[in-house]
Amino acid sequence: MIDINNISQIYFIGIGGIGMSALARYFHANGKNVAGYDKTSSAITQDLEKMGIAVHYEDLGVSIVKEYPSMETTLVIYTPAVPDSMREMLSFRESGYHLKKRAEVLGMIANSTFTLAVAGTHGKTTTSSILGHLLAETGAPVTAFVGGIMNNYNSNLIHKGNDVIVVEADEFDRSFLQLDPKIACVTSMDPDHLDIYENQEDFENTFKAFASKVPSDALFVKNGIPIQGNTVGIEDNAMYSAQNVGIEKGSYVFDFKYPEGVVKQMRFSLPGRHNLFNAVTALGMAMAYGIDVGLLADALRSYTGVNRRFSYRINRDKLVLIDDYAHHPTEIAAVHQSVREMYPEEGVMAVFQPHLFSRTQDFMADFATELSRFNKVALLDIYPARELPIEGVTSEALLQKITTNDKTMVSKEDLQALLDDSEHRIIVFMGAGDIGVEVLKITKQLANAS
Repeated sequence: MIDINNISQIYFIGIGGIGMSALARYFHANGKNVAGYDKTSSAITQDLEKMGIAVHYEDLGVSIVKEYPSMETTLVIYTPAVPDSMREMLSFRESGYHLKKRAEVLGMIANSTFTLAVAGTHGKTTTSSILGHLLAETGAPVTAFVGGIMNNYNSNLIHKGNDVIVVEADEFDRSFLQLDPKIACVTSMDPDHLDIYENQEDFENTFKAFASKVPSDALFVKNGIPIQGNTVGIEDNAMYSAQNVGIEKGSYVFDFKYPEGVVKQMRFSLPGRHNLFNAVTALGMAMAYGIDVGLLADALRSYTGVNRRFSYRINRDKLVLIDDYAHHPTEIAAVHQSVREMYPEEGVMAVFQPHLFSRTQDFMADFATELSRFNKVALLDIYPARELPIEGVTSEALLQKITTNDKTMVSKEDLQALLDDSEHRIIVFMGAGDIGVEVLKITKQLANAS
C-alpha cells in the first residue's frame, strides 16, 4: 500500500481529463511536485500550466522516466482512456514505478478521512458541486472533487481544508466500490455502462453493494429506488423534499421539508426539477454532516452551477443557446423538461452528439423517444471515445427512429449554417463528446459577428 505522505513527485498520464486535473490541483495545493502528459492542449491544461504545473503534449517514452530517478517517492497516475501501448506508460511500468488508476488514488485520499460520496447514473457532478459549495460556504474544512468546472470557483476542485472530502462515486468500471464513505447518496439507478456490467440486474446489485457500505440513516436515496435510506423527492412524501415549488425571476422558490421541520422560501437558480432534486439531496447530506439548517439557505442561494450543465452560452432576444452534457436518455428528458419549463410557448431545436457506440446501441429506442419531444432535431456522428464502431449503430440509424418531422444529420462544419437557417430561437446542444468545443467555437463566431 502506497503512503501518499511519502510521495513527493506525482506524474499524470492524461492530466487534462476532468477527474485527473482535479487530482492534479489537489496534490499541487498540498505541496507535491506535479507534472503530466496529455494528448492535446486545452483550457484545463492551460489553467494547470498557469498554476505552475508542467504539462507536455508529446509521448516522451523512456526519457520521461529519467526525470523521476526516485521510484520510492514517485507516483504515476493514469486514466483508463490512455492505451496500454503508450510509450510513457510502458516505460514507467517496465521500470517498476508505482502506477495507479485515478479512481484508486481518489479512493486512497477519500478513505483516509471523513468522506461524503455522491453516486447515481445522473446528477453526480451537480449534486457534488452543490454539496461542496454548501460545506465551503458554511465554513467546513472541505475538499471537493467535482467532474465539471464550477462557476463559483472556476475550477473542478474546492480546497478549503482536508478534514472532509466530497467525491463523485463513479459506477463506471465499478470504481465506487473502492470508496468507504461515512455519508452517501444514490441520486438515480438507471442502467448505463452495459459494456461493463453483465445486465441491468448486475448494474443494480453493484449499486446496492455500494449503498451497503453506509448505514441507512447516513444514506440518501431518490424516493422510489429499492434501497433503504433517507428518501429524497420533490412535492411527494419523501423524508427530505422540496414543497410548494414555484418560479420567480428564473429561479426556483420552494419550502425545504426535512424530518424535524421546514425552511420556507429557499431559492435555487438552476433550471430543471432534476437539479432541484440534486439540491435537496445536497441539503440533506450537509445536514447529516452537521451543518445547521439555518445556514444553508444563503449558501444555496449563492450557488451558480457547473459548466455544461444547462449553461447559457448565448441569451439574447433573438437567440438562446444552451449547452448541456446530457448523454443518456434520462438526462435528455431532464433537459427537455427544463427548457419547456423555462420557455413554455416556444419551439426548441436540439442538436445532439451521441456518445459511445455501445450506449447508442443499448438505448437506441429510448434516445429516439426523448429526442422526438423536441420540435427539430439535428444529429452529429457518434463520438467514439474509447470504442470501435459497431456494425449498424450509427447516428443515421438513430435519426430514422426519431418521429419528429423536422430532423437532419449535420456535420461540425455545418453547425453554424444550421443555426443561421433555424427558425427556432431556443437551441439546445447536448452530448458528452467534443460537441462542447464546437459550441464554444460557434459562440465565439457569433460574438465576433455582433
